[in-house]
Amino acid sequence: MLRVTLAFVSLTAYGGLEGQQGQPDAACPEYGEGLGSPMETVRYLADDALGGRLSGSAGERCAGDYIAAMFASLGLEPGGEDGFFQELPLASAAQPHAPPGRGRNVVGILRGSDPELRESAVVVGAHYDHLGLGEFGSTGEAGEIHNGADDNASGVAAVLAAARALRGGLRPARSIVFIAFTGEELGLIGSAWYANHPAIPLEETVAMVNLDMVGRLEDDELIVYGMGTAPEWEEIVPAANADLGIPLAWEEAGFGPSDHTSFYANEIPVLHFFTNVHADYHRHTDDAEKIDAPGLGRVARLTENVVRTLANRTERLAVIPGVGEREQRASGSGAWLGTVPDFTPVDVGVLLAGVTEGSPAAGGGLARGDVLIGLGDYEVEDLQAFTDALAAYRPGDEVVLRYLRDGEERQATVRLGDRADRPQ
Repeated sequence: MLRVTLAFVSLTAYGGLEGQQGQPDAACPEYGEGLGSPMETVRYLADDALGGRLSGSAGERCAGDYIAAMFASLGLEPGGEDGFFQELPLASAAQPHAPPGRGRNVVGILRGSDPELRESAVVVGAHYDHLGLGEFGSTGEAGEIHNGADDNASGVAAVLAAARALRGGLRPARSIVFIAFTGEELGLIGSAWYANHPAIPLEETVAMVNLDMVGRLEDDELIVYGMGTAPEWEEIVPAANADLGIPLAWEEAGFGPSDHTSFYANEIPVLHFFTNVHADYHRHTDDAEKIDAPGLGRVARLTENVVRTLANRTERLAVIPGVGEREQRASGSGAWLGTVPDFTPVDVGVLLAGVTEGSPAAGGGLARGDVLIGLGDYEVEDLQAFTDALAAYRPGDEVVLRYLRDGEERQATVRLGDRADRPQ
């Protein structure tokens, strides 16, 4: 899971990553042909032999091969351009500091049973990349293997367990797309790519359920983000949890620092299951033996229940747009604009996936699809330039925004807010 700053991510410290990303493929650890337990999946993905699963690395390819084999063992339909794989570039104009090379989303489809509803889908996803040797993003020691057992082998394990359960018994009416995303730690690269190259059209995607860091439940609450993105969640989630009794903490925000944001930016209702941060977050100590196996199983069953309900509903959910923002987990004060960046590459500037309701950006008339190219006295060439420009101002400062809409340059004068006071 990606902890964010104001512009969601600052990719500036990739010393040494190119060598790891470009290393030759090594022999992958062996695994059984059948789908194992969630803990077997966690142990495989968090094995030292995978080297921390940095996007594009040999270790991440081993992880992707494993997930594809598990999808195949369930009889899922391949949903990528190359079998189960959807290959994509990592570095781009939007993410110029990402490592070179290509990553792979892993996509499997369980086709629905209803002749009409099967053309629509529920997406269930989790990212499978992590930090490699921790040269970027580590809160511990760089140079050590960051296995990411909770972040996010746990989420992948829960997705596979839910897929196994949903594959058995009566097939749901709608189709279900299961995705393991690459590049989440680098800025939602894989999920943003999928949103622009979906296996089933986004307009036919009724909801997305994201599992990111779900391995440390124990006796604590499961945090459920996205509860404000559709009114029906208030009925669906408690009903799905009725026989499980998991303590739940509800959060309204649909925008947040994980892959569900790429779907909510396209006005798709989302949920994000999360068992909270801990002392091993983004450290080399996030290992398999620290996972709460029974708790992980309960989260997987909750996922199954929610997704089955969604896949069998005749009616679509009523999406509520603009709840929360990507920067929501950043703490402290500072100038706040309220834009939600889109990671789709553009030649220059920051493409907007939307703006937060009640924000200075919304008051200035900015909207989804605009490209921000200037903030006050500063040119905005990319996300990093945007972060630097905003950091140069204080809450209450009045600035002129320059942006492109349909290729035409426009301006808006706004008074910057305080990040500490932004709507939650």
